[in-house]
Amino acid sequence: PHFRQAVPRMKGVSLQQGPQRPEAPSIKTSQARHCAGYSMRRALFMPKTALYSTGDSKDDALVSRQPVDIAAAPQLVDRAALTLHRRRARSDMLFLHREAAASSMERLKEVNRSFTRPAIVGPFPEVWDEIGAAKHVPDTDILDLSPASHDLVLHGLCLHWANDPVGQLVQARRALQPDGLLIATLFGGRTLSELGRVLTEAEAEVSGGLSPRILPMGDIRDLGGLLARAGLALPVADVTTHRVSYSDTFHLMRDLRLMGETNALTDRLRRPTSRRLFTRAAELYQAGYGDKDGRISATFDIVTLTGWAPAASQQQPLRPGSAKVHLSDALKDASDGAD
Repeated sequence: PHFRQAVPRMKGVSLQQGPQRPEAPSIKTSQARHCAGYSMRRALFMPKTALYSTGDSKDDALVSRQPVDIAAAPQLVDRAALTLHRRRARSDMLFLHREAAASSMERLKEVNRSFTRPAIVGPFPEVWDEIGAAKHVPDTDILDLSPASHDLVLHGLCLHWANDPVGQLVQARRALQPDGLLIATLFGGRTLSELGRVLTEAEAEVSGGLSPRILPMGDIRDLGGLLARAGLALPVADVTTHRVSYSDTFHLMRDLRLMGETNALTDRLRRPTSRRLFTRAAELYQAGYGDKDGRISATFDIVTLTGWAPAASQQQPLRPGSAKVHLSDALKDASDGAD
C-alpha cells in the first residue's frame, strides 16, 4: 500500500502535506473547524486533588479541592496493557502520529513568536524530531512537568487514552508560563467507526453477546470544552479526517497493532477471540465499506486542541453591557450608507 494525502486548506488552518511513504496505506484527508465551548462526555470525572492546583486562585476555582485517590477513580483504560501494546509498535508504522506532529509544527509556524522551552507529552518522541531540543515525558497519569517551566507543551496523539483527560490538560496548563501555548492532538469523532460497527454485528451474530473492543471517542464539540475547563484561554478545537485504504480488515488490524493502538480497555474480553468472529467481521466490512478494487477504508479523525495559558497581555472580552452603540443602530447606519 502507498501513502497519499489531499488536504483542502481552510481559512485560519494550514496542514503540511506528508512525504511519500511507500510502506504506509493510502490516506485522504478533509478538515472541519469548530470553536470550543461544550462539556465532554468522555471526561469521567473532574480532577479533585491539589496536585492540579495552578497556584492561581481563579484557576483553582476550576477544580474541586476535595482530595481523591487517583487509582480509585474510574479506570476506562488498562495502562499496563497500553504500555505493552506501545512497546510492540514499529517506528515506521507511526504514519498517523507523524501526520499529527507535522500538523502541529505547521500551526507553530503560523504563530508569530519563538518558543525556547518546549515540552512534548507522548509515547513516541521519535516523531517529533523537527521540534529540536525539548523535554520529552510519557503520558502517565501524573506528568513529569514542573510548574511554569515551559512556553510550549505539545500533547502528541495520546490524550484519547487518558483516564482523566481534563487532569492531563490541567497539568499541561500548570506547566506553561503565562501566555504559553498548548497544542494537544488525539483520536476522536468517527475514528474506527466502521470497524466498531462490523465487530459489534459479527460478535452478536457469532457469540450472541458483546464485549468492549473499540475505545469510546469524544465528539469535537465536547472535546473543545476541555480547554476551558482546564483554565486555558482562547480555546479552539478542529478536526482532520483521514480515510485510510487497506487491502482487508486483517491488514487494518495489523496496522493498529503496529501503531500500538489495539484494545487496552479495562473491561475488554480477557480470553482469546475465535477466528470465526474476525472472519465474519471481515466479510461484513467488505460488504459495507469495500470499494470497486476490493479494498476497504477506515476513518481516523485527529482532533487538535489549542489553548493559551492566561496572561494580562492577551485579548480580553469586554464587560457585558459596556457597549456604547446599539447593534441595531450600527446596522441601520450601515444600511443607510449603502443606500
